[in-house]
Amino acid sequence: MKNLVLIGGGHSHAIVLRLFGKNPLPDINLTLITPDQYTPYSGMLPGHIAGFYKYIECHIDLQNLCKFAKAKLLLNQVIGLDLQNNQVLCANGFVVDFDLLSIDIGSVPTKLSVSGAAEYAIGAKPVKQLLEHWYKLQENVIINPQKLLSISIVGGGAGGVELALSMQACLQKLKIENLELHLFQRSGELMPNHHLSVRQIMERVLVNKGVKLHLSETVCQVAPITEKLQIKCESGLVVECDRVFWVTQASATDWVRNAGIGTDEKGFILVDDNLQSVTHSHIFAAGDIGTMINYHLPKAGVFAVRQGKPLYENLRRIVLGKSLKSYKPQKAYLSLISTGDGRALATRGNLTLPPHQLLWHWKDCIDRRFMAQFQNLPKT
Repeated sequence: MKNLVLIGGGHSHAIVLRLFGKNPLPDINLTLITPDQYTPYSGMLPGHIAGFYKYIECHIDLQNLCKFAKAKLLLNQVIGLDLQNNQVLCANGFVVDFDLLSIDIGSVPTKLSVSGAAEYAIGAKPVKQLLEHWYKLQENVIINPQKLLSISIVGGGAGGVELALSMQACLQKLKIENLELHLFQRSGELMPNHHLSVRQIMERVLVNKGVKLHLSETVCQVAPITEKLQIKCESGLVVECDRVFWVTQASATDWVRNAGIGTDEKGFILVDDNLQSVTHSHIFAAGDIGTMINYHLPKAGVFAVRQGKPLYENLRRIVLGKSLKSYKPQKAYLSLISTGDGRALATRGNLTLPPHQLLWHWKDCIDRRFMAQFQNLPKT
């Protein structure tokens, strides 16, 4: 019997568990370690914040999924690895032995270098924490809809743009009369990893919706002032607001950086084409936490989804003593970006379609189909 331990309930691991449930292996003890029973599907998260989806529609129930996969679910926080003894170290002194290990815990926004950000800004990840703050904010504004509400979002990538538009759409539905939304971006353009046409269209959408853009502004401090927060930029710009949401570049959590596995400069686990650690052959990584050494991939949920089946195949093969199969990511991929108002923009390579209701319906169908595979599990 081999102990196969999965750390994290990300998209890749959700697919791995479903496939092990459909095609069980008799020779493994399967364990999932994750802090929460419900894991969010990133594709539907902006829609949930905008008010289009209920919580349960965009979260996978890992307890049900583990029952289907005949896996043990351990709700705990991983704090480190003991690679000498092949053990996962969890909070409260709990230790889990492994023969094979797979890690799919996503990423966290980089903010520790900015004074006050860790204490006063709300990170986009972990998602559970983000949603707790968002629900509380909604409760407050419902009680006092006339009060001026100012929200700042630091980070003008796709995540920051979608978050700004989704929050604005929800708050407008709640009839908030005085709303200010600020979006800070260090470079001179939004969404620098996307095609020029996407950047131009989304900037127009934001400006037309009244979002205040602060481009070429590097936030250097977040500090409390009376009942508000103050954002200071290197240029001297100062903005006061009620909440600061942090959606900057992704980085790895500290325990991964310190585990002794080979990582890149941001702490992400370096993996080969088999999604196998380049330094430890019995450890695999997928989704945002992994960096493929032979491909330059953005940290996007589409790759975590696509890596699920290849990861499952190679975990299965290594248990059975078979040779592993390479995963080759697609060069161009479809990206559907919601605008918070029941429309979405579509882009693939150099092709961009401007926001439209039909594109939102297309995105909605794709996302609901993905979630259905976890919500309609066959009875075992």
